[in-house]
Amino acid sequence: MSKVRVKQTRSAINRDKSQKATLVALGLKKLNQVVEHESTPQIEGMIRKIQHLVVVERA
Repeated sequence: MSKVRVKQTRSAINRDKSQKATLVALGLKKLNQVVEHESTPQIEGMIRKIQHLVVVERA
């Protein structure tokens, strides 16, 4: 499987609970934090849900 690097670029303030929970589930706690995950359908769905808050780099 390929890897995906996800970087949080926008704040979670004033976002829905589900979007905040998705950020936490991906392991993102602070702005400009970068996490790396395997590219699975579950992770891709989570990224799609919060695509306006993150930048994704495919490896």
